[in-house]
Amino acid sequence: MATFVALFLLFSARAAEEVSFSVNAPMIASVGEPFRIEFELNAKPDSDSFVPPTFDNFDVVAGPSVSQGSSIQIVNGEMTKSISYAITYVLLPQKAGTFAIAPATIAVKKKNYTTERTMVEVRDGARGGDSASQGGRQGESAESKANRTINKDDLLLRLELSKRSVYKGEPVRAILKLYTRVPIAGSESSKMPAFNGFWSQQLDIEQGPFRETLNNKVYDVYNIAEYLLYPQQGGELVIEPAELTVVAQVVVKSNRGFDPFFGGGHEVYNVRRALKTPSVKVQVKEFPAGAPASFAGAVGRYTMSHSLSASHVEANSAATLQIKISGTGNLNFISAPKIELPTSFELYDVKSEEKIENNPSGSVGYRRFDYPFIVRAEGTYQISPVEFTYFDLDKGAYVTLSTPEIGIDVMPDKSAATQQQVVASGIKREDVRLLGEDIRFIKLGAPALRTVVTPFILSPLYWLVVVAMVLASVVFYFVARKQIRDRRNEVLVKGKRANKVAIKRFRIAEKYMREGDRRAFYEEMLRALWGYLGDRFNIPVADLTREVVRAELSRRGAASEAESIIAVIARCEEAQYSPQASAEMNNIYEEGVDALSKIESAIKK
Repeated sequence: MATFVALFLLFSARAAEEVSFSVNAPMIASVGEPFRIEFELNAKPDSDSFVPPTFDNFDVVAGPSVSQGSSIQIVNGEMTKSISYAITYVLLPQKAGTFAIAPATIAVKKKNYTTERTMVEVRDGARGGDSASQGGRQGESAESKANRTINKDDLLLRLELSKRSVYKGEPVRAILKLYTRVPIAGSESSKMPAFNGFWSQQLDIEQGPFRETLNNKVYDVYNIAEYLLYPQQGGELVIEPAELTVVAQVVVKSNRGFDPFFGGGHEVYNVRRALKTPSVKVQVKEFPAGAPASFAGAVGRYTMSHSLSASHVEANSAATLQIKISGTGNLNFISAPKIELPTSFELYDVKSEEKIENNPSGSVGYRRFDYPFIVRAEGTYQISPVEFTYFDLDKGAYVTLSTPEIGIDVMPDKSAATQQQVVASGIKREDVRLLGEDIRFIKLGAPALRTVVTPFILSPLYWLVVVAMVLASVVFYFVARKQIRDRRNEVLVKGKRANKVAIKRFRIAEKYMREGDRRAFYEEMLRALWGYLGDRFNIPVADLTREVVRAELSRRGAASEAESIIAVIARCEEAQYSPQASAEMNNIYEEGVDALSKIESAIKK
């Protein structure tokens, strides 16, 4: 009974996952050609709670049809339950153009969930990708068809800035985006801009994909990176191009004829495209003339507060003046305001504390400055107002904040000891100077100087240190030379890390397998297998085919292992388009790992 209760509690805990409601529609459709749109929910909805969109510019040919199911998985002793609920419509476009499908709404346990608005581009005639794969030139290879399928504007890399004309120190939001109209299998080499002339801070970002319209075309958009840029100099600053190589997946008709699995001969090919953003210019304006003396480059909008640790102290006692600047702007560059203390006050090193969060609009938070000082003489004193000036971007003018005059009463030192050491919070005893001991007694008479220690130079220890340094330099030279030679051997480096990269990708695939994400699992398995073969045997991406892999492994005495890994690759490519292949993910995963292990063992003999 106890075992049953434990399993029930575990089952309930795993089943209570976060509810998600999403829409799945094609990016491109054709006039007169019906297509499917699915609204997917990972929970059981409330009865009659689904509210569909109006489907303007589309005719509803069929639907709604509902499909639902659930599955239970036990992996490494952990039980998980997943629920799938899908509502499907078949739509027929009425005319060409780019149209938005409004959000749909559904309720789960009386809580409403809404899909995102999605865009669909409707073309006249057949789809561009289909026509390229169907029309094909006579005798043209499938690889050539795959390359020709991707148009120039199907993959775009753009660096978008929130502003192109700013003041020095004004934050600029920069987002590097990948626009795609074809499926993406992954990316390879990348080069981010150096942002010369800017201080940059990378922000956390939601990668997507998101659906956007650009030049009347619908794209899936991935956010690659987001930065907060602060220009540090005036004039025209140029942001150098960013570069990224992406791997697109294209399905084309095969020359091999009918395939019993798909019902027609199709093959999946990886097509690589090197993308590059144009250079982006930012005009940085200098601050207006007439800046107050208290202006030190702060930009944004701020408030200032102050506090004094004690308004009544004894002579030779310590106190602390605290200035806190809060707001939004270039907080990271704000320096401590200058203060003027009476002549009998001794100021020590200023300490600062900050709490700053970076977001797309700039830095938000505060910087606090502590001014510790010691009062030496009794009396009543006034600390002059502390001023802080910033440039307000909304007003386009300087704004000066000021504290009032701060009064402090200094009472006589009760101990009457001029050499008393007063220790303030955060101040070391050694920092406090003793009055009455600033001038020492001068000894009279002829000096008698003599050597206290034996000179280190030319001593036995000196020669030992010299010899050790020479030997260390020689060893360092040969070690560094070998490392440089190994790094230049790109083939050797790629071969050594191929297995590590494959293992990392297998782990990602295993994560998708546990989550039940079939498409992501097979995509990651293909990346792991093809990537391992290319790196391990130094096969260029353009030549990475099954025939080349067979020939290379046969040459190394691993012909049977070649057939094993090619069989796993074929099963992964087929399973991407098979709705009944989810149950085989565990077997394919184990076969892929086993195939790589056998290849490693065979080539090391």
